[in-house]
Amino acid sequence: IVEPARTSIETALATGTILFGDVSNTLVTVPLLRERGVAAQVFHELTGFTEQDPEGRVREARAKANAAAGDGVRVSVAPHAPYSVSAALFRAIRADLDAHPDAVSSVHLGENPEEIQLLGDGTGPMRQVLEKLGRWPADWTPPGVGPVEYLAGLGVLDRRMLAVHGVQFTDDDLRRLRDLGVTVVSCPRSNVYVGVGSPPLEAFYAAGLDVAFGTDSLASVDDLNMFAELHEARRIGPSIPARRLLESATRIGARALGFGDLFGTIEPGKRAALIAVTVPDDVRDVEEYLVSGIRAEQIRPVL
Repeated sequence: IVEPARTSIETALATGTILFGDVSNTLVTVPLLRERGVAAQVFHELTGFTEQDPEGRVREARAKANAAAGDGVRVSVAPHAPYSVSAALFRAIRADLDAHPDAVSSVHLGENPEEIQLLGDGTGPMRQVLEKLGRWPADWTPPGVGPVEYLAGLGVLDRRMLAVHGVQFTDDDLRRLRDLGVTVVSCPRSNVYVGVGSPPLEAFYAAGLDVAFGTDSLASVDDLNMFAELHEARRIGPSIPARRLLESATRIGARALGFGDLFGTIEPGKRAALIAVTVPDDVRDVEEYLVSGIRAEQIRPVL
């Protein structure tokens, strides 16, 4: 697992990524990121739908996060998703986040219809999986609402809790997330690969949400090239200005990860972490070209 993780870091660097956001339940990438000397926010992800000691579980995870972090790599505790994390564990993770006001966290939210069904009436494939794994709490009562309303009611969502995916979000969900200041992290290629459909990107932007992009991982995409993610975003969101997509992949992404003071824009006081992209002589709209699918061989680091 170590060598594939190291290779993934190098592949991402080769395609222009200079700031990493990584979700991990093992923290195996933390020493590799530190060794490579790159900045990163690692989310130590927890699951536990029948967790008996949520506070103790979070204390243990926090201790591991603190021991692993350093050298520009930050580590926080994060919940996986509403179908894999109990309300009590969500609250314990949120309490840990509140105790570390400079930290950010993330949650998979609204990715598939099965999640909506489980929270709505407690039925469907997600319940069947939990029962098969012996993780179904007999006394659990479905909240009867969608995932955004559910987590908002638990006090989990705000500007420091990133909502990843959002394929199933309704207009009401988008308004609620906007009002809470939540950044939506879209992974459009992954969503198509796993068969849940494309995220409503145009609706994200139209609602006034902050949008960032991620790849999800090599488990559901062919590569870690963020430019390829932008290409898919352009395909499913043709009305979104290329400039907005590029802003999502730079300034908003850096800010969402808690590094907005160091990365994301070119201005005094920030890190000079720059890349150069080879652009053909006949290109007239450079911004549009940059969301058309840039290959690794076109990219090189400047500093």
